[in-house]
Amino acid sequence: MPTVEELGPGDAASVVALWRATGLTRPWNDPDADYRRALQDAASAVLGVREGDALVATAMVGHDGHRGWLYYVAVDPARQRQGLGARLVRAAEAWLERRGGVKLQLMVRAENATAARFYRALGYEEQAVTVLGRRLDASADS
Repeated sequence: MPTVEELGPGDAASVVALWRATGLTRPWNDPDADYRRALQDAASAVLGVREGDALVATAMVGHDGHRGWLYYVAVDPARQRQGLGARLVRAAEAWLERRGGVKLQLMVRAENATAARFYRALGYEEQAVTVLGRRLDASADS
């Protein structure tokens, strides 16, 4: 099985193309900016798996000094259900643990039952919290 690696600036186009192909982007979030921000400091990273020269899977991981967050877990549709997503989630957990993190969290949109089942199968559980948010830019609500 291919190895998981930390991606860099030269991978931006491939990463964003994969995020778009897997339906992870939203009009109010700029995936190019999200990727650039993830690479700006040691508190976040984008992990990836390549098959030859092709990027086939990604996961963005970061922490705020208290807990970690997981975003943009994407697997090329032709490679789904082959263990790549689980492998990336475990790699993100290990990345966070190496930095002293003790909890990794993620958000799943209410309409994405497939993603919720995937994460539950990996041992993730619903948390008794309400997520509140407020846009700080002029974009539409997410």
